[in-house]
Amino acid sequence: MKILQIAANKWFKFSVWALLYLLWVIWFGNWWFLLGLAVIYDLYITKKVKWAFWKKKYKEGDKKNGWFEWLDAIIFALVVSTFIKSFFFEAYMIPTSSMERTLMTGDYLFVSKLSFGPKVSQTPLSFPLVHNILPITGGESYLTWIQNPYRRLKGISKVKRDDIVVFNFPHGDTVLKAAPTEDYYTHVRLNGRAYTHKMYGPVVSRPVDKKDNYVKRCVAIAGDSLEIINGQVYVNGTAQTAYPGIQNTYTVYTNGTPINSRLIEDMGMSPQEIYFDSSLPGYQSFPMNPNEAQDLLKLPNVLDVRQNIDSYPPDFPDSPLMLFPFTGDFKWTRDNFGPLWIPAKGTTIELTIENLPIYHRIIASYENNTLEIKDDMILINGQPATSYTFKLDYYFMLGDNRHNSLDSRYWGFVPESHVVGSPALIWFSKSQYKSFPKSIRWKRMFKFV
Repeated sequence: MKILQIAANKWFKFSVWALLYLLWVIWFGNWWFLLGLAVIYDLYITKKVKWAFWKKKYKEGDKKNGWFEWLDAIIFALVVSTFIKSFFFEAYMIPTSSMERTLMTGDYLFVSKLSFGPKVSQTPLSFPLVHNILPITGGESYLTWIQNPYRRLKGISKVKRDDIVVFNFPHGDTVLKAAPTEDYYTHVRLNGRAYTHKMYGPVVSRPVDKKDNYVKRCVAIAGDSLEIINGQVYVNGTAQTAYPGIQNTYTVYTNGTPINSRLIEDMGMSPQEIYFDSSLPGYQSFPMNPNEAQDLLKLPNVLDVRQNIDSYPPDFPDSPLMLFPFTGDFKWTRDNFGPLWIPAKGTTIELTIENLPIYHRIIASYENNTLEIKDDMILINGQPATSYTFKLDYYFMLGDNRHNSLDSRYWGFVPESHVVGSPALIWFSKSQYKSFPKSIRWKRMFKFV
């Protein structure tokens, strides 16, 4: 009974909430928010201000207004959910197969922002609980009247090699309204700016925190040297760990009969996404890992299995204009890429006309400098430059489904300012190829990533 009395005491309530709020202010690092302690003091002690001005005070015997009760519940839910979304967890759905089978199309995730530390909102004037698009009108859900500089609160850890990371799409600062999921810069390189704007415009410019969210595996961190040789990733000369979900495509030759669809489903794939070519006969693009390739070769109707390796020049639809750094001088493909050094904060490099394509977007876009080339001379902020010191750390991201992923091989580095969080839990999952309730993947629900 004494415990209940203590818990109901106004000074006890004030002390608990004041302590929690103070800890949040220390974490947030903005001391102006200490003024909020006065609000908490008034809420529990003095009660001079009616902070919930929309709530009606009822006298004994008065009938309660249901609309005001609903309004109060909605406002409370919005405040709490927005706070959780900003600092702790955010819901996310996997829209593509780039991480298949580690994360599958139709997986619904909770993304932990505590993993690498939540970013302080750079665009605070935003409609609650949506990312960048209003659900009904399709318009932008935010106003750019206020733009805060990049700042990240302390998290549990930093991004490490092989972490699965959710981040803002680096090329998502410019979006084509008629093709919002496609890369604006790729369209411009392939088709020209005038044609792109005419066919797919108008364009929308988005701040960093309102770019679309992507999810990939971080294969190399700042300061690493990366190289992909015949589909195998090497970081600092060491082969990447062979995680079961990492897969390339293989050409599978059969005796003319297709592989049993049940076997394909047991491998964690959708038979609808794997095409049997009777003219081969077999499969030209069968995604799997090396161990599965060996197992498949044991089937009585499988004659041969060969890994698809893209050597220069890149196979269609890839081209030097598609692959980073978007020039044929480097002669890279998706399977033979690099060597490439990943920029690290505070490191100074020699800057030349030859290596400028690698660092151009970092200097001009991510680190907000003016960059020009005049008479083979590089000018940064109007001054001749033969070197450059990086202001941020960068990462190289790859999809586990290596031959069906638009990743850092196609748009380059991911700045630390773009990192959102890490997938924590799959709370729901469904297949797009089956009808309800067979579409529900029960084995994936409430699975930790």
